[in-house]
Amino acid sequence: MHERSSVGHLANQLRRELNRYSPGGKLPSSRALVERFRVSPVTVSRALAQLAAEGLVVTRPGAGAFRAQPRTGAAPVGDTSWQEVALSADAATELVPRTVDASGVLVSLAAPPPGVIEFNGGYLHPSLQPERAMGAALSRAGRRPGAWSRPPMEGLPELREWFARGIGGAVTAAEVLITAGGQSGLTTALRALAPPGAPVLVESPTYPGMLAIARAAGLRPVPVPVDADGVKPALLADAFKATGARVFVCQPLFQNPTGAVLAPERRGEVLRIARDAGAFVVEDDFVRRLVHEDAGPLPRPLAAEDPDGVVVHVGSLTKATSPSFRVSALAARGPVLERLRAIQVVDTFFVPRPLQEAALELVGSPAWPRHLRSVSAELRTRRDTMTTALRLTLPELALPRIPLGGYHLWLRLPDGTDESALVAAALRAGVAVTPGRPYFSAEPPAAHLRLSFAAAAGTEEIKEGVRRLRAAYQGLSPSGV
Repeated sequence: MHERSSVGHLANQLRRELNRYSPGGKLPSSRALVERFRVSPVTVSRALAQLAAEGLVVTRPGAGAFRAQPRTGAAPVGDTSWQEVALSADAATELVPRTVDASGVLVSLAAPPPGVIEFNGGYLHPSLQPERAMGAALSRAGRRPGAWSRPPMEGLPELREWFARGIGGAVTAAEVLITAGGQSGLTTALRALAPPGAPVLVESPTYPGMLAIARAAGLRPVPVPVDADGVKPALLADAFKATGARVFVCQPLFQNPTGAVLAPERRGEVLRIARDAGAFVVEDDFVRRLVHEDAGPLPRPLAAEDPDGVVVHVGSLTKATSPSFRVSALAARGPVLERLRAIQVVDTFFVPRPLQEAALELVGSPAWPRHLRSVSAELRTRRDTMTTALRLTLPELALPRIPLGGYHLWLRLPDGTDESALVAAALRAGVAVTPGRPYFSAEPPAAHLRLSFAAAAGTEEIKEGVRRLRAAYQGLSPSGV
């Protein structure tokens, strides 16, 4: 059983048994709960913490856990209706009203209920994460001299140098800023490059989190279609001319969600088109370290081929490690670097030094290349397992591309399929999938699903998840298919 579902199961068991104890009465010891329910001490601790957060138990260090005293009377209900006016008052003066909507991101962040197979996740399953290596790195980092002191605001020099070497070309450590995860880096980049109300060109379809960043900043996402070879240069040039945009956000490597890789003949053309438009290209290089075993040599980041400062590069360690290992880098050349730095300082000051030190320890250890090789092989196996299962049991769902990197598949649904109904039916059947609609900044050309093969427990769970998805698809009404 997964740790997350074990915690929920134990919390439910304890919640049902609370009436056995009088208010203030002591619950069994953690050791007794471990032995009775055959779970780990960590599971017991987290389950008790969950009940404590609900106000059902009180934990006292050294003494144990006790049933909480009943609450005396309900707190008075306030009137928050005034906030509707306050939060919308400036909308009338904004050219493009801000839309703070995290729903497209939460689809991949929210944990599904216990027993539901996770095909909607955006991170590696815990069994694929380098937990021991990260724990050892954090332990070593915490003992480094000065590990808890304030770091340089741009980031530790050695870590900036490591990211610069990973980008390649003429990028130097002085042109790198350490940021708290790729989402933070994208937020800083868009705030630096585009004023509120401005258009920003985006791939279509594209990552919902980036669309959320743009809309929350009052920007207007303008879609530019992608095909099997990435963004279409002719349409990109047309979009720059039609909108006057000064920013294009793209994922040249294993694009999310299509898995496309920008073709060699298009790479220089994209940079030339942006340079001619006086615009920046924000390169979200989010899964370079999640390449599959059969991928072959990877193309260099666009930033490595850009001497003119067109590209603002975002790279991260998070996808290849853990959602909580939020260490990434922004790389840029020229005056824009100072603006990026200023915005980062204003927003976050700096990334905590212990986390930066732990990142250095991790990537410098022998465990790091071993982890990358292991994940590369496992992702290929999982991809092939899901692809085979889909072709055997759900051939109605078109799979136009089998990616050689990343952690998901992008499926086109048959014409007339009710995407929302299928997503809801799948959840009832016990598998969480991601709808395609949030990946489009305008009307989608068809219904889609995105299925992650990295967040599942293993190949058997992937097969079972596809079986459940098949049952959900077959169970739709004739009007839904």
